[in-house]
Amino acid sequence: MNPETRNARTQLIIEAAEYVFTHKGIETATMQDVATEAKMGIATIFRFFPRKEKLVVAVATKKLEAVLETFLSIAERKVSCMEKLELLFDHFISLLEQQTSSNVKLLENFESYAAQFTEPLEDIELFNAVYRDISQVFSTIVEQGIEDGSVQADLPISETLTTIVNTFGIFARKLSLQKNILVVEPDLAPEKQLAILKHILLNYLRA
Repeated sequence: MNPETRNARTQLIIEAAEYVFTHKGIETATMQDVATEAKMGIATIFRFFPRKEKLVVAVATKKLEAVLETFLSIAERKVSCMEKLELLFDHFISLLEQQTSSNVKLLENFESYAAQFTEPLEDIELFNAVYRDISQVFSTIVEQGIEDGSVQADLPISETLTTIVNTFGIFARKLSLQKNILVVEPDLAPEKQLAILKHILLNYLRA
């Protein structure tokens, strides 16, 4: 099998697994489910991914790469650090507008799945490498905040920005998942909660 054909097959399997994992859950989904969705034989699936864990990591890595693309596009904007942070917050808020955000749902499911293992998942370094790339891109935003004076100078800028973005992102993910649980009726609309939190955090950071 030539490299192009192999790569195309690999991507087809990953896309099928992404659909299956999102709709059935990683824990309950089987390799046969993936084979059925990909319209391939189960033996072919195992030839490309000998263990389910390898396929799970491949799918999660693909989803995380989409997050990296978002961070890169924002980091490259010709605007201040504060404006980039606002764009990041707006991206997290936009997740709420996606009625079925597969990125959020699957990454949350992946974290729960991975937590069950006492040893690192096979190929997890691929996932971690993308995560490190995201951290590096965010570091450039932090460095800009130190240089452009848009963030309060008396704050420990690196630690503060990292904490704030992580906190906002995790809260947005939780609200996004909660919004898809029809029996849950929040006292305050998720979008409103994030808009208020965004306002508070930006005012705290602004020089």
